[in-house]
Amino acid sequence: MRLIHWSMVLVLLLLPGCSGGEQNSLIPMTTENAPVLATFQPLTDPPAAQSIVLGFSQLGSESTWREANTASIQEAAQEAGITLVMKNAEQDQKKQFAAIRSFIRSDVDMIAIAPVVQTGWEPILKEIKQAGIPVIILDRSVNVKDSSLYVTFIGSDFYEEGVKAAKYMIDKMRHSAGPIKIAELQGTVGSTPSIDRGEGFRDTIAGNSNFRITQTKPADFTQSGGRKVMREFLRQPKEEWPQVLFSHNDDMAIGAVEAIEEAGLQPGTDIIIISVDGTRRAFDKMAQGKINAVVECNPLLGPLLMQAAKEIMAGRTLPKRMVPAEDVFTQELAGTEVENRKY
Repeated sequence: MRLIHWSMVLVLLLLPGCSGGEQNSLIPMTTENAPVLATFQPLTDPPAAQSIVLGFSQLGSESTWREANTASIQEAAQEAGITLVMKNAEQDQKKQFAAIRSFIRSDVDMIAIAPVVQTGWEPILKEIKQAGIPVIILDRSVNVKDSSLYVTFIGSDFYEEGVKAAKYMIDKMRHSAGPIKIAELQGTVGSTPSIDRGEGFRDTIAGNSNFRITQTKPADFTQSGGRKVMREFLRQPKEEWPQVLFSHNDDMAIGAVEAIEEAGLQPGTDIIIISVDGTRRAFDKMAQGKINAVVECNPLLGPLLMQAAKEIMAGRTLPKRMVPAEDVFTQELAGTEVENRKY
């Protein structure tokens, strides 16, 4: 692996996001969560920089969000002139490890990983470090003691997404008599977004006796899983039915909408539904009044990943944490914003 050095003034990294239908900035953050506004002046890459080979371990294709994430990375690699070698782990950490070891044997210039779960990564990351290959963690974080095992983590603040969902619920239900029963559709067990979104939501309602999570179960971030688990929730006696559903992603929420309608209820009215992602399909459901609010989680991380790869190969220092700017959307905005959704 060769590192290419040349001088350049570091100012502010601004790359396209998809918030509110506009091209918003992706804002690098430090581990202390303080903004580090820095941009790399666009320069013509020298020939060596255009020959970067990036091995990317994608965790799966479980949702519309993931499909958009993969497409963004593939398109950005092509535009950046970076050779992308991508392997799909199909939600299996062992397959991720096998893919990563194949990248090491192939002597790629860099490895990017979207982890299935956040634990169990220290040994394999040490193998990569011993091979002298820099690592970028994408979308979901890893739980390791030694943060020097990767260069930077690019992805959303999942905890804050849970906080935003809870704050919307508290405001939406402020005139409703309590205790308000909440059902929760969790994502993949052990995954960073499911853990952090759940914690952010719970911490925000902690100490508020007006809200109580009465039903919670993993549904693996899939539409079929959301439909199946929501059916289970609604098999309980009617007095146990929730007034609010918090879904950790849009696909599960859409599956839940189907189950709620099967039960003869009106999603968005009889049961308030709050989701996370911001997909076009969820916006369609919001416009129909079937989902009440969606907390945005930007999947279009490809341009930032490719820019980061170039900066690392150029020997430049990046912030340890890079977070995209994201919004909360409600039914009132859905009709005008749905056409602006890029995924």
